[in-house]
Amino acid sequence: MKLWRLTRAPHVALDGKGAQLYGARYAPPGVPVVSLASEAGLAVLVALRYHLPDPAAAPGDLVLGWTEVDAVPLRIPDPDEETIRAHVGQWLADGTALLAAIRSKVLPEADVIYLNPRHRDAARVPPLTTRRFSFAECLHRPPMLDRYGSGSAIV
Repeated sequence: MKLWRLTRAPHVALDGKGAQLYGARYAPPGVPVVSLASEAGLAVLVALRYHLPDPAAAPGDLVLGWTEVDAVPLRIPDPDEETIRAHVGQWLADGTALLAAIRSKVLPEADVIYLNPRHRDAARVPPLTTRRFSFAECLHRPPMLDRYGSGSAIV
């Protein structure tokens, strides 16, 4: 399974230290967990929605990274936020699965994937392969808008 992460270059380690210090959306502070995405586009959308309300102010050291993990994630039930948090907390406490999948609220066709860095198989997860990422480059005004007009419907 290929997993994606958009992060700052100093934070590419899959150690969960940021979440341990500050918590994650569904995980409390004090427990390491790594947030990944099932799709590259979801990693970008999540960063835009939760971390970068102004893409023009994005830091210059962003990288888009991916890793391959040979594991099937535990599916977290998602009827409401409280249920998700309870199941994620139990998953982290039990340590039974390396990965947990949560249906994305940003793009429901994709999953947020949590990786438990304390799981016995976490040491076998390869580090992220990264490339530089720039919102300015991917969100600039495309020249074809001037050529063909911007009044057309989304296709």
